[in-house]
Amino acid sequence: MKSGFAVIIGRSNVGKSTLINSLVKTKVAITTPKPQTTRRPIQGVLTLPNEGQIVFVDTPGLMQKAKDPLTQRLSKYIADSLRDIDVVLYVVDATRTIGNEEKEMLKIAKSIDQPVLLVINKTDSYESRDCIDFYRDLASDFSGVVEISAKTGSNQDKVIKWILENLPEGDYMYPDFQVSNMTNEEQIGEIIREKLFLRLREEVPYTTEVEVHKVEEQKNGVLRIEADILTTEERYKRMIIGKGGQGIKEIGQSSRKELESMTSKKVYLDLNVKVDPHWVSRMD
Repeated sequence: MKSGFAVIIGRSNVGKSTLINSLVKTKVAITTPKPQTTRRPIQGVLTLPNEGQIVFVDTPGLMQKAKDPLTQRLSKYIADSLRDIDVVLYVVDATRTIGNEEKEMLKIAKSIDQPVLLVINKTDSYESRDCIDFYRDLASDFSGVVEISAKTGSNQDKVIKWILENLPEGDYMYPDFQVSNMTNEEQIGEIIREKLFLRLREEVPYTTEVEVHKVEEQKNGVLRIEADILTTEERYKRMIIGKGGQGIKEIGQSSRKELESMTSKKVYLDLNVKVDPHWVSRMD
């Protein structure tokens, strides 16, 4: 039986989180159009009966310069994720030209000793016609290459086949019913944070973190969730709350809707905004 870790790397917004969600057929990683949505390595587990278990590790996207503490922390997470791995999926966006970030990512990918699969994403887009040949020319530098669409799922069977061929023999690392390494609290916090990223503009979502303090099913069957949105400054708190509380209301409504869909329960979400300038330093 095959078993091991497949780490997904690539610059920001190439579709890594969309890919891992599609591969494990469950939403384990949040996705937004903004870079650096993923803040810490998230594991998605795919168990294939009589074939093996693949533990996908979604990593934060590489940013060119790590100037602020959060970006420095994300860069460290990438380096840590590349330890004790079995295979790597290097995801590139066929619609985007190579830039300094991609050149840096390419250096990292080429320096890895383990098998690396070049995954050319968004090949279903008309815009890919201008850039795809460059990425195709990189094929000889890697153990394999697959052209996919993480959005539609095309050719993902080829990705899984390649991974299984290159994983070592071993026992399952997770029970066959488990699809993620996140706790319920962590998964709920990520969903709320996704709604923050989708609603807030410019630098504001990057000043925020979500801490879930309580998840409890009440006697009437309602799932009560208590959570805090942390931000670094009072001015950001005001922006999150919005005029007349409209901002926090919309964030709460969209979060509750997805949480009810995920849990198949009615959800009461108690959401508060607090100023905590030190939350970044407490990240694991």
